[in-house]
Amino acid sequence: MSDVTRREMLAMSGAALLPAFDYRIIDPHVHVWKHDPQFPFADGQRVPDRDATPETLLGLMRANGVDRTVIIQVIHYRYDNSYLASVLKQYRGIFQGVCRVDPLDPAAPDHLSKLTEQGFRGVRLSPGADASGDWINGPLMPPLWKRCEKLGVPMTLLAPITRIPEIGKLIERFPDLTVVIDHMADCPVDRPAELDKLLALERYPKVFVKVSHCWSLSKQAYPWRDAQELVKRLHAKFGPQRLMWATDWPILENSHAEYAQALTLVRDDMPFLNVEDKRWMLSKTTERVWQFAA
Repeated sequence: MSDVTRREMLAMSGAALLPAFDYRIIDPHVHVWKHDPQFPFADGQRVPDRDATPETLLGLMRANGVDRTVIIQVIHYRYDNSYLASVLKQYRGIFQGVCRVDPLDPAAPDHLSKLTEQGFRGVRLSPGADASGDWINGPLMPPLWKRCEKLGVPMTLLAPITRIPEIGKLIERFPDLTVVIDHMADCPVDRPAELDKLLALERYPKVFVKVSHCWSLSKQAYPWRDAQELVKRLHAKFGPQRLMWATDWPILENSHAEYAQALTLVRDDMPFLNVEDKRWMLSKTTERVWQFAA
């Protein structure tokens, strides 16, 4: 039966009870991996014993009425995108993929070009908050950003809120590049003034923000009202046309959150959103960045 769990099968049996929408729901941020000697993990990575396979993901998508998904290359493989490439090939049309390249490698732009030829639609960079992430200010960034812009694929960034002003300087240099900030830059709920750094990027019309990680930022139970205050401010500044929900499956399960909760949070439990807001945040915004075939 593949690796879909009994709980997921039970959920799928109730999929017919899901509300009907005039748009398809698209999740722009998940990860997959599998313990398989054909696709070895990078040295030094602490990989969970469990697998996170596309088959399990497809079960969750069916159970929750999610039509398409963007898979982000997981750090377990670092810059070897082979496993994700195989998944994209196997499930062509259902998934799109965002690769990783080594930001310290001068050949990274050429690697990105080759990966886009294999079907990847974007690249992800992850500058840390400490000195190990200072490469975001280094000389290797402009050539990579320029190549990304030339290829017409989005630049996605997993970066702490403290790095956002530095990222803003790169965005200023490449205003025609689509940039997606992951997880609301993980702005702490108890330091709300820090969100001003992210709000300042609103002046760049090709910057988008993923509304995700409410479950990890919050100090409360679902529906994570304290983290919703961040979403309210982003919504007021960027508008729904530049915000997109995301699950970050299966990472959210580390915080004892469920795939379904990441969806119902935006679909049902953010009272400040209207029907048109949800149409954008659950679907149309993502399709502005990653176009799926009908």
